Amino acid sequence: MSFQTPLTINDVITDIHAKKYLLPSIQREFVWGQEQIKMLFDSLMRDYPINAFLFWKVPKEKVSEFQFYEFLRDYHQKDNRHNPKANVSGSDDVMAVLDGQQRLTSLYIALKGTYASKLSYKRWDNPQAYPKKRLYLNLLSKPEDDTLEYEFEFLTDDEAKENDEDHHWFLVGKILDLKELHEVMNYMIEAGLSSNPDKEKAKFANRALSKLHAVIHVNGIISYYLEQSTELDKVLNIFIRVNSGGTTLSYADLLLSVATAQWKKRDAREVIIDFVDEINDIGRGFNIGKDIVLKACLVLCDLQDISFKVDNFSRTNMMKIESEWENITKAIRDALRLISSFGFSRENITSNNLIVPIAYYLKSIGLPNNFEVSTSRVEDRRKIKLWFVSSLLKRVFSFMPDGVLKPVREIIQKHGANGFPTEQIFANFKGTNRALQFTDDDINNLMYSKYSHGDTLVILSILYPWADLRHHFDVDHMFPKSEFTAKRLKAKGVPESKIDDFVANYNYIGNLQLLEGIPNIEKKAMDFEKWLKEVVPAGELTDYKKKHFVPDVDLSFANFDEFLEEREKLLIEKLRDELQ
Repeated sequence: MSFQTPLTINDVITDIHAKKYLLPSIQREFVWGQEQIKMLFDSLMRDYPINAFLFWKVPKEKVSEFQFYEFLRDYHQKDNRHNPKANVSGSDDVMAVLDGQQRLTSLYIALKGTYASKLSYKRWDNPQAYPKKRLYLNLLSKPEDDTLEYEFEFLTDDEAKENDEDHHWFLVGKILDLKELHEVMNYMIEAGLSSNPDKEKAKFANRALSKLHAVIHVNGIISYYLEQSTELDKVLNIFIRVNSGGTTLSYADLLLSVATAQWKKRDAREVIIDFVDEINDIGRGFNIGKDIVLKACLVLCDLQDISFKVDNFSRTNMMKIESEWENITKAIRDALRLISSFGFSRENITSNNLIVPIAYYLKSIGLPNNFEVSTSRVEDRRKIKLWFVSSLLKRVFSFMPDGVLKPVREIIQKHGANGFPTEQIFANFKGTNRALQFTDDDINNLMYSKYSHGDTLVILSILYPWADLRHHFDVDHMFPKSEFTAKRLKAKGVPESKIDDFVANYNYIGNLQLLEGIPNIEKKAMDFEKWLKEVVPAGELTDYKKKHFVPDVDLSFANFDEFLEEREKLLIEKLRDELQ
């Protein structure tokens, strides 16, 4: 390994764009956020060191022995997170990046591409939630954050047009076209920055743009070491040693790199990433990561030690995992289909570790087809659901998940031939800090679950076992939430003394029901009493009240407190039957 003459950022970005720099399959994916990219550029502008890079030169006669990937240019958090495979047939020597991928990808995206991340207030499956943004530099003023010297922001092109006396947004990628310093000065003149009446701002703009030009075109920023060995085990060892202390390398990515180097018949990186994408589209969508898939591999292959460490991904274990891959993926896929049929998705699962014991059980009984709908599996599904919702509500995987996964696996091995061993699992953890039994106090506390809380749909799935939550169901306020304002409650005849309590309690589960999508749209903000009288057919009213736990009390708004108290009693009774 030798140290090389530093390169300019423009040189490296030009070569990345020409696909002269590639990523080896042992590399993890791009994980940096917008704030990290902005911090990188601020550091560059202030001449802060950004550490040396490590490149791996693969001679053209050896290139075909390895798999390489291209750099991401237009990052999209949902639709474009994975690096495309590189075509290296007939290639010259390849320069692969062993350390520095996050920084180089950030530079490439900032100078040549776009970054689309989800807006926090929009649903993950809404295409409008991911506006494409490019990196801009404000040439007129410093940022409000006094830890930064320059204001870099990812903006849409429309946002970047909103200039004022304190903002002139310069597209950072445009600096690639301003190769000579006189071109920078020409831009300053044409944009009116040089003639700004505020001389301090004119000076700041000149300094900022000139500095950006020097950072990209003049200074040798990219200092790097070059490794030329073609022994993959040696390269992998270097990669692990260099990256294992890095904050941006997840342990799952590190283990995926090990798997990629050791699998013989499959490209582990490609098949695992593709599988993760596939299962996350099941039902209403999940948020399964590579870590859960890799953990499931250890558990489902009956490896004695299932802890997440490099030693457990030895060549022997990886060969076993590769040979069992089809069975492992079917088990996980079927487990998620079952969980989806219970009404669960990324929105209300607090721990993805819950998937692993179900997948293990399905694999242990021979991976039956259509388990989630088979009429012969009704009782088995009931037992699995009881364990699943109890574990979810009790947060048994909230710390040290191996402390649950190993004993549950042993219980399934011993008792699983007669159905999912829910009773034995409950008995095993009784009296511990992972106890699954529900006391009366536990069940009473469930009444404090609120609308939009993760536990609420879990509880409703227990209360509404007849509802096939694979179809569209909404959580509805029986007494409409829009009416719970002091002014409206007063207009409905609610005494002044009750108004504060009404407003404080309308969002709890005692006022929530599951409604199919169309009935919920029809109900909208209609008073509950009026809804029952005018919309629910008279012949179905008794059944409706029973299915939705409607107490036999006055259903006017002024009587909301009694309705809530009596309905909570019915809910508690049902939860006791199901959970105790």
